[in-house]
Amino acid sequence: MDLLVPVLFALGAALSNALATVLQRKAALSVPRSDSLRAGLMLDLLRRPVWLAGMATVIAAAVCQAVALATGPMTVVQPLFVLELPLALVIATVLLHGRLSPSGWGAVGAVVTGLAVALFAASPEGNRTHAPMDRWIPVLAVCAAVLAGLVLAALRRPEGRGRAACFGLATAVAYAATAALMKTSMHTLDDEGVTAFLGTWQTYGFALFGACALFLLSNAMQAGPLVASQPAITLGDAGVSLALGITLCAEHLRGGWWVPLQLLGAAVIAAGVLALSRLPLARALTGEGRRAAPAEAP
Repeated sequence: MDLLVPVLFALGAALSNALATVLQRKAALSVPRSDSLRAGLMLDLLRRPVWLAGMATVIAAAVCQAVALATGPMTVVQPLFVLELPLALVIATVLLHGRLSPSGWGAVGAVVTGLAVALFAASPEGNRTHAPMDRWIPVLAVCAAVLAGLVLAALRRPEGRGRAACFGLATAVAYAATAALMKTSMHTLDDEGVTAFLGTWQTYGFALFGACALFLLSNAMQAGPLVASQPAITLGDAGVSLALGITLCAEHLRGGWWVPLQLLGAAVIAAGVLALSRLPLARALTGEGRRAAPAEAP
């Protein structure tokens, strides 16, 4: 299977999302803090070219993700999105005049290396374009039940790491479900045209789950520290997407002695993401600790 096109578009989506994060944060920092309480904040941001550029890159990311999912397996495309946080931090060192310490660069390298090892060891194959309803119904039922359970668990906890982690995992499930539904609807668009795309239930399904993911993401960011929510989102999205790719799209990974190598790669990714989410620069990008400078002490 030729994976060049989906890999390039997935990397383009990750890069666009990372750039959007930095541009929108740059625009937000240009608004005086007192303005954040005014109803006209959004109007102020809309007048800033940097904010508009950030919105344009969000759209570009969505298009790139759609093309990647339409041309490649979920088990390849979605794990590549773990690169968003490292890419955002690298871009922020330039646009926000931040600085990564040697340990920060080491964490970036760990995520990239771990991802390369995990994907090489897994060597995903298979790419069913349309899943039958007898697969969709139990998968979506489980996703909805898990989402409800995680949200209830989050609401029962006070603000802090536990609440943020629960909302983060819920966001990851919603992201993965969105990707699975988007994949099918994009194949419908490619095979049957716009009318069929607008008539298939998966199109409205991914719009619903996508909106749910954005809502849960905002709650995860507000519920507690980034070190709790970001690993849950990043690693949860990749893990659930792997499960959905195998379950819905008949994709499979290499087994046998390759499994320990896959787990090693995943562990390295997890360690890198956890280290990155602790950095002051990462917290500045998400608005955590508004008074903190975007530079990192060595």
